[in-house]
Amino acid sequence: MILLVPESIEPRLLEGFPEGVEVAFLPREAPLSAQALEAEFAVAPYGSGARRFFAELPRLKHLKVVQTLTAGVDWILPHLPPGLVLCDAAGVHDVPVSEWIVGAVLGAIKRFPEFRDAQREGRWAYRWVDDLEGSTVLFVGYGSIARATEQRLAPFGVAFIRVARTAREGVHPIADLLHLLPQADIVINLLPYTPQTHRLIGAEHLAQMKPGALFVNAGRGKTVDQEALVEAIRAQRLCLVTDVTDPEPLPEGHPLWSLPGVFLTPHMAGSTHKLFERGFRLVREQVARYLRKEPLKNVVQDGY
Repeated sequence: MILLVPESIEPRLLEGFPEGVEVAFLPREAPLSAQALEAEFAVAPYGSGARRFFAELPRLKHLKVVQTLTAGVDWILPHLPPGLVLCDAAGVHDVPVSEWIVGAVLGAIKRFPEFRDAQREGRWAYRWVDDLEGSTVLFVGYGSIARATEQRLAPFGVAFIRVARTAREGVHPIADLLHLLPQADIVINLLPYTPQTHRLIGAEHLAQMKPGALFVNAGRGKTVDQEALVEAIRAQRLCLVTDVTDPEPLPEGHPLWSLPGVFLTPHMAGSTHKLFERGFRLVREQVARYLRKEPLKNVVQDGY
């Protein structure tokens, strides 16, 4: 079986595949090799390499499975022809994104961005801050990243409310979100982007949050009405720490760059040096499952 991977992947990550697997490379610019054109299983590049992959898809006549190294798949779904199996990287980003969220929450509650600004200005800006202990955290979207975040936040003595598309024991349906929001001190959005989640969190939801609540967005920018979010921040109804925006990159002059109570990072929560080690651990498992004709993990259905 031919496995197609981006040419930028380090050779050490391509060790340990089952016998009979041949690795071919998707080059940035050069033509695809005859071997690459026979690929059955592909690891999709993202960023600038994604465009090359999308352009070559019609030529990959034997391709059966596409594995991403991202948890979200909204960037790739519109480009895949019918019949391909798409698998996301659920689980790969649990550690870095959950660590980012914990850092975001603690930094916001302890006012680190404000103290950093004061330091740059040479001001001794003494003020009282809050405790995380005793807070109620509401997850909007409850998958593996949310579970990893909950595990890391639990020792701080917080309570949890969980909301997801599918209700189950301990998890509320999304229809309950409006009446649950007033109970939360911290709202963590982890929704994937699908047509159903487009601007799902709007002005009505933001108005239901506690005055002064912290909104943390590590999901997708398009799941939140950005205009309503800006208005809520301007009215000082909530504070925001976000790794995602709509659009991305955030354009020059956008209010989120300068509004008080906002701290943002450039969609980098999952971008750590161990990403590809974790990602190719999953790829090796998936290829082995494929060869044994076993069900694949993380098969995308209904947009995620």
